[in-house]
Amino acid sequence: MTHLSYRIIYAMLSSRGDDIVPKDTFKNLNEDKKQRIFNAAIQEFSTSSFSDASINQIIKAAGIPRGSFYQYFNDKEDLYLYMIEEISNQKKKIIPEKVLNPDVDFFETFLQKTKDSLELGRTKPEYTKIGMLMQMDNCEFIAKFRTASIEKYRKQLEYDKERGLIRQEVNTDVILNMLFSYTLEEYFKSGFNENEYLNKVKDAISIIKKGIKDN
Repeated sequence: MTHLSYRIIYAMLSSRGDDIVPKDTFKNLNEDKKQRIFNAAIQEFSTSSFSDASINQIIKAAGIPRGSFYQYFNDKEDLYLYMIEEISNQKKKIIPEKVLNPDVDFFETFLQKTKDSLELGRTKPEYTKIGMLMQMDNCEFIAKFRTASIEKYRKQLEYDKERGLIRQEVNTDVILNMLFSYTLEEYFKSGFNENEYLNKVKDAISIIKKGIKDN
């Protein structure tokens, strides 16, 4: 969603600043152990929301002592941000970023990102589950993370206002909330049918554009 690291974005909104990274002790682990911890995080966060996820389950699945976990990460937030960063890196390898025409509007960008998410979900369905659980979690940490991760969309909507594509008085946050809430709900309703879901997203975009487009 953004060119910035997820951890850097969250640090912008957090009083914890640059401390939000895995500790050097984690970075010095062998790749096999890092992968076990990552896999354990994926397993837990794809079946439970951040709020409900258990560190005990993660360390059990990873096969590490509880004390070791805190040698690697400050807390569950650090682990979650590390996991999201790794998912983002993998996404770049699985789905090369498409260069969109710089003149495309917010809605075209949103539609392309939706298609990319569906493509990633076919390869890594557990990543889609993590994303859905993130959208449904209203704890302070996840709320801040969501706000940071959609900043690029907010800026593009504001830019479209400057270009005269959207009326100035349109509330940017309302548009974002409408689209993200609707698309999440419809993904469930469609029974994960990609074609049905994508058509509904297109319909929603069409309805919104006709209501806010500056003729």
